[in-house]
Amino acid sequence: MIIRPARPEDRPSIWSIIGPTIRAGETYTLDPSLSEAAALAYWLGADKETFVAEADGAILGTYYMRPNQAGGGSHVCNCGYMTIASATGRGVARAMCEHSLAHARSRGYRAMQFNFVVSTNERAVRLWQTMGFEIVGRLPLAFRHPRLGYVDALVMFQPL
Repeated sequence: MIIRPARPEDRPSIWSIIGPTIRAGETYTLDPSLSEAAALAYWLGADKETFVAEADGAILGTYYMRPNQAGGGSHVCNCGYMTIASATGRGVARAMCEHSLAHARSRGYRAMQFNFVVSTNERAVRLWQTMGFEIVGRLPLAFRHPRLGYVDALVMFQPL
């Protein structure tokens, strides 16, 4: 698997990954009715470095990295990851997380923080924990899940 910076020609593949995840409304706080253009503008925004995970010529996942806060908090980065459903369980998210941790260190970040991990996204929570992230906060009933109602969100953190 190759992880590389996203290019303009990757936009359709990135949309094929982020579109269904956004529409499902189960793991991100993005509006499920967000247009393709608005979703791509968010994911590929100038405030982010965006990458894709590619295997055998197909893009299987994408992630972005950005400073978590401005000014005095800019030494901590934040990332968002999405994997195409057909690649679930193939190590794509793990590979992107490994890449992001190395990239964050190379950029001089001192820590990585996930601000809002939906607690019912158990697969992601387990993965982030195996990658060294700790749950440092719980936001009770902070996310309105489309099937499960109000569920907790987690703040996860790892010093670099």
